[in-house]
Amino acid sequence: MRFLHTSDWHVGKVLKGRPRHDEHARVLAEIVDIAAREQVDAVLIAGDLYDTSAPSPEAQRLVVHALLRLRAVGAEVLLVAGNHDSAATFDAYRPLMAAAGISVTGQARPPADGGVVTFTARTTGEPVRVALLPFVSQRYAIRAAELVSRTPVDNALGYDQRIRDMIGALTDGFDGDAVNLVLAHLTVTGGSFGGGERPAQSVFEYHVPATAFPATANYVALGHLHRRQSLPSHCPVHYSGSPIAVDFGDQDNVGCVIVGDVAPGLPPRVRDVPLATATPLRTVRGTVEELRQRVAEEPALVEAWLRVFVREPARAGLREEVVSALPNAVDVRIDPEMAAPVHPPVHSERGTRTPAQLFADYLATEAVADPRLGALFDELHDLVTTTSMTD
Repeated sequence: MRFLHTSDWHVGKVLKGRPRHDEHARVLAEIVDIAAREQVDAVLIAGDLYDTSAPSPEAQRLVVHALLRLRAVGAEVLLVAGNHDSAATFDAYRPLMAAAGISVTGQARPPADGGVVTFTARTTGEPVRVALLPFVSQRYAIRAAELVSRTPVDNALGYDQRIRDMIGALTDGFDGDAVNLVLAHLTVTGGSFGGGERPAQSVFEYHVPATAFPATANYVALGHLHRRQSLPSHCPVHYSGSPIAVDFGDQDNVGCVIVGDVAPGLPPRVRDVPLATATPLRTVRGTVEELRQRVAEEPALVEAWLRVFVREPARAGLREEVVSALPNAVDVRIDPEMAAPVHPPVHSERGTRTPAQLFADYLATEAVADPRLGALFDELHDLVTTTSMTD
């Protein structure tokens, strides 16, 4: 049977105040087209469909339409909630999604109550089992482990052991007669971060070793880490990565989906299918004039989201000049080399210095070299003091 593995859509993401709805619409349409062209039997979505647990109606509409379109190509659609998603909301919509042929799991469930989904591959007739493990917080891990494994859990056990217990219970029925898949949203020890993940829910106790997955699993489809990667284990363990660069920490990641062919008892043949419709994220440096020249030489810059490090001292209107040259500049900063701290003379008798002199000291401390600010301060100071004396 053939599957498509994707994750970490982060629909509803706003980048420095810029909405990315149109970009997500293009990328999800491309994923649907790939699923149709490849005639996949199943689409595995490993969590973080949304960027926030309270997505806007526009974001929800986009995701629901994408799920329905994926189902319309004839594939089984299975998804689990990630740490950015609302597990309770996902579970509330389970019956409605099930009516549309879409399997949704918000919180960890026992195998007999939706924790394991079985179906027959439409193209090959092979039986398929999918173990579903949504993101489990450390606070919920004890309760979830007891629920899924139905065994007492010692509170002193680590997070990884509780997740191991759940994986063991969910995969206990795996054997060589079916295609056995695991769909989960979690951090595997040693995985490489893309840059846009939430560190507090990725490190510390929030990880498990890849060896937690059994050799009977033909493929483990993971979400949470935004970089496309595979981890060594008893079975194939893969992160599909995010289809878009979620923020500038992800800018070097190449968005893709994974398409795999797998049969009972055999390792899968997997390949990455790159996505071409996401807006790239780039970081550029230079003076305002250098940036203008670069745009003339590299027109593609205006099609990317840009983080700009300006190699000039701070001054009033600098950001506006940069945005005028680079309309897609969403993050404008002074290059750290240009913002080296300046240590003005220390004046022990501050009470004898004029307000204008004190303001000049402040500007020097902040490495702001703009005489217009001093002139504006003088004008405002004169206005305030004149008004006070008149009153």
